[in-house]
Amino acid sequence: MTDVAPTTDPLRRQRILLTVAAVVVSLVLDLWTKAWAWENLRGQPPLAIFDDLFLLEFSFNTGSAFGLFGGQEFARPLFIVVTILTVGYMGALVRKLPTERAYGYLAIGLVIGGALGNMHDRIVRSLEIGGELRHGVVDWILVYYMPNKPWPNFNVADIALVIGVGLLLPYLLFHAEPAIEADLEAKGSSDAEG
Repeated sequence: MTDVAPTTDPLRRQRILLTVAAVVVSLVLDLWTKAWAWENLRGQPPLAIFDDLFLLEFSFNTGSAFGLFGGQEFARPLFIVVTILTVGYMGALVRKLPTERAYGYLAIGLVIGGALGNMHDRIVRSLEIGGELRHGVVDWILVYYMPNKPWPNFNVADIALVIGVGLLLPYLLFHAEPAIEADLEAKGSSDAEG
């Protein structure tokens, strides 16, 4: 990857705006729906949208994906640090990646928005569990992929993260390096000027 000055490239500015828009939309939607779930689903029976297929059910995850490290003291600070590092890395990518394809920037915005949404909960949300105040993430969507086989509860931040990573991986594999023709043109014009 080559370093590109983001302020000199109008297309890069557009891609940065796309990234920021994806962050804002995914983060606001996540925080709003979690606040709704906190107020309306906590302590209530599940709300069936499609019987035995799609329900709204409050759960409080003190770990990570699939409840990994749930209840472990080190989990919260670890995930906060990992989130900060991830957001920093994604920000650096926005400044350096080629701008030909917008979907990589959309992916980065979704990853950042999802990561920040879950980090917000880890910092702000707490619930008494077993007589102890625990911090965690509000999950509220429950989907059954087979009869009596639910996927672990999740939230909008998780959806943004999955879609973001799903878009980012092929982008990084196939489009992260600048096109050879563009490099040759840039080299040719700088040679002509020099």
